[in-house]
Amino acid sequence: MLRSVVLIFACLAVALGVYLCAKGPAVAGGIQTLLGGAIILVGTLFERWRYRNRNASSAGTWQPTGERFVDPGTGQEVEVLYDPDSGERRYRPLP
Repeated sequence: MLRSVVLIFACLAVALGVYLCAKGPAVAGGIQTLLGGAIILVGTLFERWRYRNRNASSAGTWQPTGERFVDPGTGQEVEVLYDPDSGERRYRPLP
């Protein structure tokens, strides 16, 4: 939800910046508004791509922690696994 609000805000800022730039050079702040909105828009769109762990492998000494919970996104029960070598945590769906 927060991501959607930020994307809407960024789109509005870009649209306002385009409008102000179209009014002419006498309107100050058009370029700043356009660039600021574009930076927020691009940063928000690419954040999920940038922070995804692509080098994660299934190799490791994965140990169950005993933690189990229902994932609110999928409604499925998951188990928490921990790799003491890397400190990484993973969530494995339970059958």
